[in-house]
Amino acid sequence: MAVERRNVLGGILEPCSTRPMTGFFRDGCCRTGRGDVGVHVVCAQVTDEFLAFSKSRGNDLSTPRPEFDFPGLKPGDRWCLCASRWKDALDAGKAPPVVLESTHEAALEFLDLSDLRAHACKQA
Repeated sequence: MAVERRNVLGGILEPCSTRPMTGFFRDGCCRTGRGDVGVHVVCAQVTDEFLAFSKSRGNDLSTPRPEFDFPGLKPGDRWCLCASRWKDALDAGKAPPVVLESTHEAALEFLDLSDLRAHACKQA
């Protein structure tokens, strides 16, 4: 029987992105498990400001890396971020918007729900 994964709102975890394919397990979901030292559980919609911030911290997410089948991110793409990287960005005033329904409940071990809600993507 499959285990239902939960999001930070208590609902079923929804996919974050398949274009580009994201997630530690590259299945489109921000879930974590064995081997995920970075805890890639925050589904963020990246911005220019965040991409520049991440690059300045040594994690260039905008440059394509074909050898890793990584297309490089552009503003508006959704990506599963490490909880600690999102917190660093929050503390620096550069946190990208978050898709709450696609952010794994494990994020709450590192982040406050109020901070995540304050940065929630606006629904269309």
